[in-house]
Amino acid sequence: MNEPLEIERKWLIEYPNTIELSKMEDYDYTEIWQTYTDYVEHNTFGRIRKRGKKGEYTYTKTFKRRISDLTRVEYEEEITKAEYDKIMGYRKKGYNTINKVRHTFMYKGFKYEVDVFPFWSDRAFLECEVNSEDTEIPIPSCVRIIKEVSFDSRYKNSVLAQKITTEKL
Repeated sequence: MNEPLEIERKWLIEYPNTIELSKMEDYDYTEIWQTYTDYVEHNTFGRIRKRGKKGEYTYTKTFKRRISDLTRVEYEEEITKAEYDKIMGYRKKGYNTINKVRHTFMYKGFKYEVDVFPFWSDRAFLECEVNSEDTEIPIPSCVRIIKEVSFDSRYKNSVLAQKITTEKL
């Protein structure tokens, strides 16, 4: 059985100019609330998300299993608000819900996501999903890379839900 793979690279970037981001090809944004749970499916713990904007929201549950630092098996499905509310009862102790605004756009044939968090005023994340771990990824000129954090667990959203990384830049 072919499992759904997610191969993703991630960079810590300087806080972006969202006006410049909005000028990129196929730009959009969405608000995301992400909660980690003790709810188990696919033999792994998961997360739930509420996402949307202007009062229109969708809900998903996601389960990921690590294959390598860059690759995970990812099961994701849309759920109802009632299912979302039920699974919220399984919130993982010691984990806060993460709120972020995700800016998405296309650049040189790649889809990029820039996640901006209310707890950081000087940094954000740039992410890009690819088909292979060795894919060369062009960096858009509208972002300023601080460093790649694909291999640094301190910058996983699940870790930030427990403790915000505040190292000096």
